[in-house]
Amino acid sequence: MPSLAQMTGSLHIHNFYIGKLKAKQEQLFESDPELAQLLDNVAEVLSEHAVALTDEIAEMESDD
Repeated sequence: MPSLAQMTGSLHIHNFYIGKLKAKQEQLFESDPELAQLLDNVAEVLSEHAVALTDEIAEMESDD
């Protein structure tokens, strides 16, 4: 099982890439809507995983 520090680091990485994907999606919305939609879908999957990580981190912190 990953440590709390590893999970927190993973959450920060997820949030970084979610931001990057959303920014690129906004740039491409007019010129390439299909790619923009794909980027939005990937960001959504990462967001769902980030929520799960947040819940796991909160659970680990409450156990301490």
